[in-house]
Amino acid sequence: MQIRRGRLIDHMQLKVADLAASRRFYGAVLQVIGIEITDGEDYFFADEIWVDVGTPGQISHIHFAFQAADRATVDAFYKAGMEAGGRDNGPPGERDYHPGYYAAFLLDPDGNNVEAVYHGEHERSVDAVVVSWDE
Repeated sequence: MQIRRGRLIDHMQLKVADLAASRRFYGAVLQVIGIEITDGEDYFFADEIWVDVGTPGQISHIHFAFQAADRATVDAFYKAGMEAGGRDNGPPGERDYHPGYYAAFLLDPDGNNVEAVYHGEHERSVDAVVVSWDE
């Protein structure tokens, strides 16, 4: 069996009600995963995710998953997210999606379903896609 990941999403924008609460939550879970956050005046971003404040009718309500290097990272993601204001939406454990699928689910401060997943023992063709421009 083979699956491909990391090719579909170029970037994602989340519209949130409380930027500070979202920054605490995403700061905690992304630190566990090893992704740095860049802060702006009224936004922050990390890798392909851009987060800023929405009007009441614009708040995001989606599900997305972060790739984790191993089961311990999934466990640490869940713990860090709970301590930073996330709400349980499925504790760390195996799921029936495919053999070795180990994940945890949290609701962020706006109710987005945020997952960390480890797909079991596998080999990646590359660590990341690198995009560069001629100057």
